[in-house]
Amino acid sequence: MWVSETNPPVRRVQIVLLLVLTTFVGAMWGLERTTIPLIAEDEFGITSSAVTLSFVAGFGVTKAFANLVAGGLMDRIGRRRVLLLGWLIGVPVPLLIVWAPSWEWVIVANLLLGANQGLVWTATIMMMMDHFDPRRRGLSTGLVEFVGYTGVAGLTFATGFLATTLSPRQIPFLIGLALAVVGVIVSLVFVRETMQRVQAEVSTHAKPSFRQAFADAARDRTLQSCAQAGLVTKINDAAVWGLLPLFLASQGVGIVQIAIVAAVYPQVWGVGQLASGPLGDRIGRKPLIVWGLLLQALGIWALAASGGMIERVAGAAILGAGTAAVYPTLIAAVGDRSHPLARASAVGVFRWYRDAGFVVGALVAGGFADLVGFRMAYVIVGSISIASALFVAIRMASREILWADLHRASTADDAPPH
Repeated sequence: MWVSETNPPVRRVQIVLLLVLTTFVGAMWGLERTTIPLIAEDEFGITSSAVTLSFVAGFGVTKAFANLVAGGLMDRIGRRRVLLLGWLIGVPVPLLIVWAPSWEWVIVANLLLGANQGLVWTATIMMMMDHFDPRRRGLSTGLVEFVGYTGVAGLTFATGFLATTLSPRQIPFLIGLALAVVGVIVSLVFVRETMQRVQAEVSTHAKPSFRQAFADAARDRTLQSCAQAGLVTKINDAAVWGLLPLFLASQGVGIVQIAIVAAVYPQVWGVGQLASGPLGDRIGRKPLIVWGLLLQALGIWALAASGGMIERVAGAAILGAGTAAVYPTLIAAVGDRSHPLARASAVGVFRWYRDAGFVVGALVAGGFADLVGFRMAYVIVGSISIASALFVAIRMASREILWADLHRASTADDAPPH
């Protein structure tokens, strides 16, 4: 079963609303992926890659901690309130960028954008998990990430096109204001709470604390593997988001072509998750994670070596395919291992580890780009993905064990002998 049959028409409407909101939150992020690195140089005179990537680091810090806070809050006060809070925080973001008199305003806008992304995206992921059968978590996360990164890709390309004909700041980011306002209205008026749906999974076992969820992530082999693989995936994303427009511009590539290459990556990433999510439900999580990390390395290296448009698009597509393989699979693996009433906390902890990769990636990619150039920076980043794949291959449990299976085993162990 994809979805529980209780009130199926209402459930389907709620799923559609969540997918629309996820598309919008992805679009909010896509507004920045082509234009902000170029604005840094053209409008604010910033030439250092490390300084330019400071907006990525700021975004990563707040997004990581917003994920962490969102997980604990959702287990305590419900999903819908966190969703609404995230959209309210997103409203000022486009206005700050439109009115920015200095680069510091852009940094502040990205701090708020990180909080918006962490709260809204974590909430929609958890609400979709609540609506779907536990054995279809890969499918539910695949759908969420597909529509979200389709939104990222669509606005990445659209802003690049608009920037060539209109102001690179004003018009594109006014679109973001409309998205945020609609997100607030839909979350407030139409979306329903889903927290009660997890009760069907709950046993007589005590609910783990948030501290317990954090400790489990540090010592469980599967959760360790997921955390570091997620972090490395975001190192790659930070390197592409912050450096790719600058790298291509340094080769004389026009802004529309830059937008195409920058959009291919999240579009393949998004569409690929329609396949990788359900595939992870069928063949297990570990193979997709290992091969996905290897593909990410190949895509990064291909971008570094590219000299023409075909090679650039191919490299972006390979990177997108690798990211698609790991992205919903990691979240589904964390959901598999989590107590139902602490699942949001566990996913929030994972997403905290994962999005810390934005900060690490900004420091590593920006620093090495300044020291040894764009190409060598990408070679180094790709090598980190290879090491991550080896870690997962060695460390992650070969057979995923669901929380329900762990519960049944512990219940059997506690039962009196016959």
